[in-house]
Amino acid sequence: MRVVSVEEALVPADLQEVFDRLQARRWALAKTGPKERLARLEKLKALLLERREELADALHEDFHKPAAEVEATEILPVLLELAHVQKHLKAWMKPRRVGAPLLLAGTKSEVHPEPRGVVLILAPWNYPFHLLVSPLVAAVAAGNAVLCKPSEKTPGTARFLAQLLRDVFPADEVALVEGGPEVGEALLRLPFDHFFFTGGPRVGRRVMEAAARHLAGVTLELGGKSPVIVDASADVATAAERIVWGKFLNAGQTCIAPDHVWVHASKEEALLAGLKDALERFYGKSEEARRATPDFCRMVDDGAFRRVSGLMDRTVAQGARVVAGGGVHAETRYIAPTVLADVTPEAPVMGEEIFGPLLPVLRFESLDEVVTQVRAGGKPLALYVFSQDEATVERLLTETSAGGTVVNNVVLHNVNPHLPFGGVGQSGVGAYHGEAGFKAFSHERAVVRQGRTAFTNLFFPPYRGKAQRLARLASKLFE
Repeated sequence: MRVVSVEEALVPADLQEVFDRLQARRWALAKTGPKERLARLEKLKALLLERREELADALHEDFHKPAAEVEATEILPVLLELAHVQKHLKAWMKPRRVGAPLLLAGTKSEVHPEPRGVVLILAPWNYPFHLLVSPLVAAVAAGNAVLCKPSEKTPGTARFLAQLLRDVFPADEVALVEGGPEVGEALLRLPFDHFFFTGGPRVGRRVMEAAARHLAGVTLELGGKSPVIVDASADVATAAERIVWGKFLNAGQTCIAPDHVWVHASKEEALLAGLKDALERFYGKSEEARRATPDFCRMVDDGAFRRVSGLMDRTVAQGARVVAGGGVHAETRYIAPTVLADVTPEAPVMGEEIFGPLLPVLRFESLDEVVTQVRAGGKPLALYVFSQDEATVERLLTETSAGGTVVNNVVLHNVNPHLPFGGVGQSGVGAYHGEAGFKAFSHERAVVRQGRTAFTNLFFPPYRGKAQRLARLASKLFE
């Protein structure tokens, strides 16, 4: 009989029932082959394509996300992940032969990937479909039973996901529960074999504490202030256009969005002009046109609106200059795409991850200054470099640390399933996408098969005479 801890006893009965159902199924799932796992993922793909308009409607309901952004940032990444898994899963699942030292002559050594068991995926609100379904694809591919919790801040998308997953997966293989922070807290009391969380560092620490209590695996995809560095050799016009695109996508509510820009003093005015021009071409020349455009979404809730608009107001009050944008409308949670100049590292907007449509621009004279500032800001989820000088690029790669880096563009590393995606330090623990995702939701089990001939008996006790000499001789082989 399993002993129930005091912590587990606090879990509501319905959540415990969902967990127990998944737990009862996990060993059967562990025995499934690539054909069975891919069949479920193929059904997921088919229903997603069939219901893509419903998904777009749900995301528009939640925070006015443009349909084109739904395709590019919610559906396309999932399709890329599915295609990559479909192509490679059979190879990933095969036991992998590895070498062995001479002392293990007569043996065969292998690495067997096995499912972790029952895993929890806690998804955020900013990309509520993509950032739940992409890790789900990896978890299913690895053979796990999965419990998903979408964010309560995007109820339309949560309802869509609940119906989609019910129609694809048996309830004892993949389950979804809805609710607020209290449901999340209850889920953290359950003994999952792996916890996967995307969100902020504060809740990330809570998830890591829960994983530690259960001695479980953990993947944390967090955020941070991802800087852009534009040096004196950069193609400024191209940099400006790409930065504006990456920054104001999803109204800046992107964990890998360019948070702020460091620009060499010699290119500052050209960059500011380029940023203003790109912003007006993308979203409209006037404030009225930008507020009316269907191509720009809104802040997710009133709390986010107040926080980001407050950052802008306090930063401007301390001397920053609005180059473009600056408009707000509380009733519709609209904050204009805004470029701020004359920003200092001490400005309010530099004190936390912005997660909204404000782009502060800071000037620098020496790359030493930028390196110092980037290091002081911790290890960001992403770092972007615009430069035509390879020595500058290599210096920034070796003298800073970041979850990922893109040179002469932004955010593209997130859509390459061949690359691991994850943070480092306060921006995250672990990685996923492609094979990295399969490994995140798998345990690599070491297996040694002993043949007829074995040398281990030469080292059996009593440790005198020949056994002692052989032990010393074996050690000398590797001195």
